[in-house]
Amino acid sequence: MTKQPTTWSQRFESALHPAIVRFNASIGFDIELIEYDLTGSVAHAKMLAKTGIISDSEGEQLVNGLEQIRREYQQGLFVPGIDSEDVHFAVEKRLTEIVGDAGKKLHTARSRNDQAGTDTRLYLRDKIAQIRQQLREFQGVLLDIAEQNVETLIPGYTHLQRAQPISLAHYLLAYFQMSDRDWERLGDVSKRVNISPLGCSALAGTTFPIDRHYTAELLHFDRIYDNSLDGVSDRDFAIEFLAAASLIMVHLSRLSEEMILWSSHEFGFISLKDSCATGSSIMPQKKNPDVPELVRGKAGRVFGNLQAMLVVMKGLPLAYNKDLQEDKEALFDTVKTVQACLEAMTILLREGIAFNSDRLAAAVTEDFSNATDVADYLATKGIPFREAYNLVGKVVKTCLLGGKLLKDLTLEEWKELHPAFETDIYSAIAPQQVVAARNSYGGTGFEQVRKSLTAARDRLND
Repeated sequence: MTKQPTTWSQRFESALHPAIVRFNASIGFDIELIEYDLTGSVAHAKMLAKTGIISDSEGEQLVNGLEQIRREYQQGLFVPGIDSEDVHFAVEKRLTEIVGDAGKKLHTARSRNDQAGTDTRLYLRDKIAQIRQQLREFQGVLLDIAEQNVETLIPGYTHLQRAQPISLAHYLLAYFQMSDRDWERLGDVSKRVNISPLGCSALAGTTFPIDRHYTAELLHFDRIYDNSLDGVSDRDFAIEFLAAASLIMVHLSRLSEEMILWSSHEFGFISLKDSCATGSSIMPQKKNPDVPELVRGKAGRVFGNLQAMLVVMKGLPLAYNKDLQEDKEALFDTVKTVQACLEAMTILLREGIAFNSDRLAAAVTEDFSNATDVADYLATKGIPFREAYNLVGKVVKTCLLGGKLLKDLTLEEWKELHPAFETDIYSAIAPQQVVAARNSYGGTGFEQVRKSLTAARDRLND
């Protein structure tokens, strides 16, 4: 009878079915964690030697062997296959080949349960730091464009209907604020990622005199889990990250939708440069906004990863269950997707679009988005706002019937509507003045926008 591979104890007499081997194995994706597995194992080996669980010489052998595996992997010389099942066994198997029986001692006082949790946290801690840096680069590009366009006007919308003209810089600063919340949110998530489960073992701790605080210190964790059951089974940190990543994708997708609309013939607010656009296989005149379309589409897979992780966790009894193997692909895919989308959108903004200033200037003069300012004008003359509001509705109706815009009305026509109108109504409804006048804190007035830009730039430079 074929013996079970040495992965398992002699409790087993026969080998797994080959299809079950493939189904059970995670080496195909958790190899992503190998550098973190090696780092965690080095810390564990040092702790075993420090506490006298193994000798100093054995500890040194283990550390040297693990670092050799790191070099081999980086050089492409260590490529474990499915027979290793997962990255943890792959490392231990290779370590034993290098250092002999001492390699079999590495797993003392440790389980794959706390080992996998440690590796995942080390990985995610690094990736969060990288994504936060990408967010800062993305914000920097938004600011660069905004600083050049404080007095460039663009129609503002509600319900996708023309509402009021605003500063283009103000528009872009809205996305700066969204991404700043993303940056802060990831920092908050990182606090709960940076907790060490190493030493929780399978679920109940260990009989060996380990020093969990020492391994946490070596691995730069802020603290350790206080409960071993919680330590090996907690994936809240992963769900929090997936939720934060989903919000990043919401924001990138909203901006993508803006870019798609703005680049259409119907809007014409931006032009796509060749470096960030593609053509049609049949229509030679077309230039397609593939980057924002892909970002908009990829948001769905990140949302799906969050939902998948929630479903995995919702019915799991304590402590570790094999279901938790499903956390990694969701995390890895989300990290790669978010990083790729941030990179692509940063490039698109920096070098892939051009704002069409003539079209933007015309867009804010061809509608009734200054109607609120007529009502505000009358309110400053002592007319109750609601009365002014109703009167302006009548003005707009009159203009529509006459095929005119507000700016086209003569002073006599204004006075027929209400005697409070004077010649200064024309300056009050001019687009530049309409925007400049909205000088309340956080508003689109140019003075406020410049203050917001200064504060945003300071934020990036902190």
